[in-house]
Formats: sequence, structure tokens, C-alpha cells
Amino acid sequence: MKKILFIAGFALLTSCGSVHNTKKQPFTWEGANLYFLLTDRFQNGDKSNDINFERTEKAAVLRGFEGGDLRGIIQKIDENYFTDLGINAIWMTPLVEQIHSATNEGTGKTYGFHGYWAKDWTELDPNFGTKADLKELVEKAHAKGIRVVLDAVVNHTGPVTEVDPVYPNSWVRTSPQCKYNNFENTTACTLVANLPDILTESNAPAELPPMLVEKWKKEGRYDAEMKSLNEFFARTGYPKAPKYYIMKWLADYVQEFGIDGYRVDTVKHTNEDVWKDFQKICQEAFDIYKRNNSSKVLDNNLFFTVGEVYGYGISHKQIYDFGDKKVNYYQNGFKGLINFDFKGDANKSYEELFSNYSKLLHSDLNGKTVMNYLTSHDDGWPFDKERKRTYEAGTKLLLAPGISQIYYGDETARNLTISGAEGDATLRSNMNWSDVQYNSGTKKLLEHYQKLGKFRANHPSVGAGVHQMISASPYWFTRTYNNDKVLVGLDLKSGLKEVSVDGLFQNGTKLRDAYSGKTTKVENGKALIDTEFFIVLFEKI
Repeated sequence: MKKILFIAGFALLTSCGSVHNTKKQPFTWEGANLYFLLTDRFQNGDKSNDINFERTEKAAVLRGFEGGDLRGIIQKIDENYFTDLGINAIWMTPLVEQIHSATNEGTGKTYGFHGYWAKDWTELDPNFGTKADLKELVEKAHAKGIRVVLDAVVNHTGPVTEVDPVYPNSWVRTSPQCKYNNFENTTACTLVANLPDILTESNAPAELPPMLVEKWKKEGRYDAEMKSLNEFFARTGYPKAPKYYIMKWLADYVQEFGIDGYRVDTVKHTNEDVWKDFQKICQEAFDIYKRNNSSKVLDNNLFFTVGEVYGYGISHKQIYDFGDKKVNYYQNGFKGLINFDFKGDANKSYEELFSNYSKLLHSDLNGKTVMNYLTSHDDGWPFDKERKRTYEAGTKLLLAPGISQIYYGDETARNLTISGAEGDATLRSNMNWSDVQYNSGTKKLLEHYQKLGKFRANHPSVGAGVHQMISASPYWFTRTYNNDKVLVGLDLKSGLKEVSVDGLFQNGTKLRDAYSGKTTKVENGKALIDTEFFIVLFEKI
């Protein structure tokens, strides 16, 4: 154990400059800083597309379209909102065309504002924007080193309404409803009533749904869609089963626009081999995009897939247990899974949390990863729902091993308890941009997230590296990933801080504290720095 001394009353000269030279590290998904947003709730950049398909019925509180769109996200990319947060990947809720009418699942009249009620996978919903908007968004994000992750729904269509007919029975089942007590009763069933379940276990060829044929002909694109489908099935040899149609349609966005990954919805509600095929199809599409757009390729990373296996946690390692069957989704197409453990683990001490995650990610999950979150769009029991531990939340999320998933508004303490909103609607309020502009407390919290986020983005060692505690009290630790090494101190005292770096950094090494912006030089095996903050983020310069 290295000895750390805090020296009071000692004057230390340090420099504080906005310009610093840290060697740019290559991006790795294992250390990504990802921002998850509901497209409809983030930013309204084009008010002309707010109403489509006569969606004018009054919805329940926060259950209708609120106006957010791709143009709004583009605006925030242009304004460097994501860059200033250290975001290097954006995950957006599904963009495909949603059912046109509303339905009531027991929590009030609801439209498909969230994107999970597909009507036509081949077209974007005009409430979200156009394919030209998506192309511009991806290109502008990539120009700033930000990857784009879309959301894939293969498990189900949208609900049936008076204007949204059910898909044919060669495509979907409408019963039984899932009981969730074994594998079959989780996969071969509908998630809820009136949510037709795609027959993803079937390889039987199926004709296109008549409503799609009619729709495409009306829109003047039937011939082009059929040509593309025939080419896909001829090239891949897959049967014309419903799941492969949908996989093809989702992969088209990869091949055409160069999106970098998919978050996959309702993973455990299909047979696991579905996802191995999906990853393969998306990877082939990604490879085609890269060949056709060599000047736009960001790096050599494979196409990224992260799965929502509801209830999976890092403590499960690579196995999800249905009771009567155990499934390894990591061996079926996924680089990462969403970590439902993290919101509970965040109540643990820094060291217990960090050391356990590092150990698991570099042993049982070596070469794989998890995506940590504290709040999300469909988890009614988030960490700090009342937003009373916001700084602690940001510190633990952004410094934990694994991928960090900031849910829009975590960084601004967006309200998660909206009066009158039922169910998950309360988690999906509009982004609180007025607080960002006018509330000093919001601005301060945002700055905290920005400092930690940029530090994480600049150093893959934070999320992907090996964790090593240097001192328990005061608390210091290192993270190391290839040639990237950082030294972090948490819950420190304001004022002068001294830490032994013998064996970590040589004498004469210049270090910068990314939290305060101050710099220092290692002398006599020690680094000293005087800041008003309780956090130190040392990086070599």
C-alpha cells in the first residue's frame, strides 16, 4: 500500500491552462461513453413534422408525440453538446415508421412516440425526420468522433388498431400472452396483450404482408423494395422467413448510412440463435458500407451489438437462467449486454464497485463488456429517482469499468417524477433545456458530468482498463489499458493533495488534473496538487 500524505499550509505553484497535450487513444467499445436519448423527447428541431398520420387525439400525460426529432439531435451535435460531455456514441430509440393510431395498454391512450411499435421497418417515421436527416446526423456525428447506435426491434410489431391491421398469421402470433416462468413461456408468446409477436423461431417462407405491398405501391417504391429483397435473399441464401425480412430491413440502415451499432430490444424473448444471424447480417452490411465509403471509415472496429436481456446483470457473468434453460447470449452475437445490476451496485462503495467490475470484466467476461446505467426509459426503479445523489451518480457511472450509459437528463437532473404520468411515461419527460440555460445548479452538475465524461472519452483505460487501488484512505486508484494509464483520487480534501506515484510515473513526468485543469510535475516519487475540488483525475501529458 502506497502512503499518501496531505500537507496543509504548503504553497505549491501549479499551472492551469486550457491547452494540454495528451496522446489521443484509439476508441474501444469496452470503454465507450454512450448517450441514450428518446428521439421524441430530446429536442424539437423541426416543428413542421410534429403532426403526421392524423395523430391528433389527445393522449395521456407524456404518452403522445412531443416533437423531438433527428433535426433536434443534429442541432445539439452542431452545438458540441455531446462533444463537451465526452460522448463518443449516441443511442437513439427506434426511428422506423410507427403505428398510425393510438392504443391503451392500461396506462392511458398512447402513441408510438417511443419507437417500439413498428408498422413499416423500411421507412422512418416522419415525426422523427427523414432519411436525409439520418444521413446528415451520422456524417456530422462521425466527423466529431461520435458513433451512432440505432435500436433494433425484431421481436414484435406495433399493436393492432382500427387503422393498423395485424400482420398475417404467417408472420405473427397474437396469443398466448407470456407467463415468463420458463423459456418457452418467455419466447413463444406475446409480451403483453395486443402486441403481435413475430414468429422468430420459424424458418418457413412467408409472403410479404398485403398491407406493406399496398403501402409500398401507393408510395411508388414497391419495385425498388422487391428488387432489394430479392438481391438480399439471393446473396445470403436465407429463407424468406419473417425474421430475415426484418433483419434485412434493419441492416439496410447500416449499409446505407454507416451506423456503427444496434442496441437490440427484447433479446430474451426470441430463440438465441436469432441474434447470431442478426449480428452476421449487420456485420456484412457494415463491411459493404466501409468498402463503398472508405474515406468515411472511423476505425476497424466490428459492428457493435449490445443486448437488452431484461434482468441480466454482470453478476450472472455470461449466463442468463430461464429456470429450465441457461443461455449464453455473448456466444450468440453480442459484444455486450445491458447491466441491470448497476443501479443496485451503485449503492456500494467506490472500491467494492470498481474492483469487482474490473475483476469480472477481465476474467469471466474477458473480451466482452456490459453497459452500465443508473436510469433508463423502462426501468421504474432507477438509482436516485428523486435526483438527490446526482454528483455521486455521475462519478460512479462515469468512472466504473464497462460502458457508461448516460440517459438523457442524467447530467441535468431531469425530473423523473412527473405528476399525472403513469407507468414508464414519467421516465420519459422532455429534456430540461431551460434548466441548462438558466439554472445555476443544473449548470454546475452538467460541468461535473462534462469533466468526467471527457476524461473517460480521452482514456479508454477508465472503462476498459484494469483497476488497482493505490490507497484506501484517502482513496486513490489507477486504471491501465495498453499504454494508457490514469490515476484518480475520490472523496479527497479540498486544498493541497500529495500522492506517492513511485512505480506509476517517473520523476519529471508532467501530469494534468483533468478535473481542475491544473498541472504538476512528479518529483521525488510524488505528485502534489492544490485544488478546491474533492476529485483528482491525473493524466500524463
